[in-house]
Amino acid sequence: MSGITPSGNTPSGNTSSGGHHTSGSPIRILIVDDHPVVRDGLRGVLERDPDFTVIGEAGDGAEAVELYERQPADVVLMDLRMPRMGGVEAIKRLLRGDPEARILVLTTYDTDSDVMGALAAGATGYLLKDTPREELTRAVRSASSGQSVLSPAVTGRVLGQVRKPTQGPLSDRELQVLRLIADGATNRQAAAALFISQATVKTHLLHVYEKLGVKDRAAAVSEAHKRHLFE
Repeated sequence: MSGITPSGNTPSGNTSSGGHHTSGSPIRILIVDDHPVVRDGLRGVLERDPDFTVIGEAGDGAEAVELYERQPADVVLMDLRMPRMGGVEAIKRLLRGDPEARILVLTTYDTDSDVMGALAAGATGYLLKDTPREELTRAVRSASSGQSVLSPAVTGRVLGQVRKPTQGPLSDRELQVLRLIADGATNRQAAAALFISQATVKTHLLHVYEKLGVKDRAAAVSEAHKRHLFE
């Protein structure tokens, strides 16, 4: 039996609007989790609010991608560790098909590798499953408008990673980001081109600044040219 459960209250014709929320209409949510009880609980919490409508459920990442292609959502609530296809791979595939997809991770895992892996893949935000109901609904609203959302515990981990001293040459991804910036791309444009989040672009730029010993974008581009990094 498929783990995908489309909801019957989805308005017809919404599939053409992608993952972009229209002001005044309910925020369409896709719940992705391999535990039916968790999906039922999330649906119950969210559908108490008239601003939300759950358009479907998926039991793993592969089913989430299939359902999103047929019935795009404004926000995808994504667990990380699931059978067949986990959350990180699903995030990458969803963004490959729709670079503007809003994907909010909701999981019990908060290790550095889980958090940074999901954010690097392009997640809009990262919450833990013990998040209070009010914070969850607020986060869904923020994610639907493209704002990055992190739980307090996750914020600490991200800041810890950013503040770690970095040495050595620029990584391939850091060079890709810097090259796009040198060509005049904004953080948003660079994120879309590389299928990552704007928050991840900012993190890469912070690492670039540290490695090149500079404080801003223009200085980083100038230093990169001096070092012939783009050749």
